[in-house]
Amino acid sequence: MSEILRIENVRKYFGRFAAVDDISIGLKEGGIYLLVGPNGCGKSTLTNCISGLFHAEEGKIFYRDEDITREEMYKIARQGLVRTFQIASPFLRLTTLENMLVALPDNAGENLIKSLAKPTWIDSEISAVRRASELLKVLGLSHVWNKPANTLSGGELKLLEIGRTLMSGAETILLDEPVGSIDPKLCHQIFNHVLKLRDDLGITFLVIEHRLEVAAQYADHVFAMDRGKLVTEGTAEEVFEDPRVIESYLGE
Repeated sequence: MSEILRIENVRKYFGRFAAVDDISIGLKEGGIYLLVGPNGCGKSTLTNCISGLFHAEEGKIFYRDEDITREEMYKIARQGLVRTFQIASPFLRLTTLENMLVALPDNAGENLIKSLAKPTWIDSEISAVRRASELLKVLGLSHVWNKPANTLSGGELKLLEIGRTLMSGAETILLDEPVGSIDPKLCHQIFNHVLKLRDDLGITFLVIEHRLEVAAQYADHVFAMDRGKLVTEGTAEEVFEDPRVIESYLGE
């Protein structure tokens, strides 16, 4: 697998405080990566720098070998690197399928010139519905395709969020707490769908999740941060047995 995302010596300051301090990590295409650390360790700031919400003062960030360090968030998203919160919350009165279609970046129905070319518009809409239906099947949401979003469970809404991110053209997803407030019985179900997206579509994931007892089981590789720095990285077993991680993250 080739490296799809590369962070080199990145620093992000707030005043004199280095929220991210000389971080260098790499993600290979088609991997599931877990970013962990105590509250305030810099996880969110780092992902904000990757997605373009913040810009690093030092270091470089490359996506598919292109320097995106100073790029705007929407331009990075167009390249296929998307953070889940960038996708608008679902429209609760629209159906699951309609919510998927709304997430399309270049919906022909929203473009006046394209909409005047009726055959092109129809072809585009058919293709979009087919794509959305395929993703709903992969995500296990086919049975609720015609249900309004306000009738979906918390777990189904999380999966819809991932589906809408994929409809926007994402190939690499920065996934914020996918099981943070979900019924424990559904947590493994959600991560099994993440695995399926990785296996079937080659999607790369960088996951921030506090429920490590679940997330660690699905990660190919784990990065552990503390006080803005990378403490260690490796397999889940290697990372969570590291004394520095036990001390900083688990507080033991």
